[in-house]
Amino acid sequence: MHNELHIPHIDIYDTKILQLLEQDGRMAFSLIAQELGISNTMVHQRVTKLTEQGILKGIKPILNEKKIGYDWASFTGLTLDKDHNSERIIEALKAIPEVTECYYITGAFTLFIRIIAKNHEHMRKILYDQIDNIPGIAKTDSFMELGCAFRRNVGL
Repeated sequence: MHNELHIPHIDIYDTKILQLLEQDGRMAFSLIAQELGISNTMVHQRVTKLTEQGILKGIKPILNEKKIGYDWASFTGLTLDKDHNSERIIEALKAIPEVTECYYITGAFTLFIRIIAKNHEHMRKILYDQIDNIPGIAKTDSFMELGCAFRRNVGL
């Protein structure tokens, strides 16, 4: 049977490189090479290949939002007017720096977003002054986050 979805092949070296980068995204390729008993060039080629295939989406810092003053977070469901023009609404959401994630979902909402804020007044301003003023958003329903139990990538 022909599989329409092409899933790139990742071998044991790719998996081990990804596991090491998961622990420390700044780990030197020379250290990875030493750990795996392969050349620096091979590590570089593998990371380049994993990036080109879209498996590795870049190595970015993970910010501790609370340490930089963002004590509040919410998960907010958005109901759109007749689900029209979601792309325009998504672009408007992207323009709000405190909106850190946005997902298409099934069920009662069209989009589900995560918002971070410095305090409850900041959260209120984002919700009422910015998000509620985006044309096409009919309703918002927010769930306040009380803390992250864990967040991780899928295990390899």
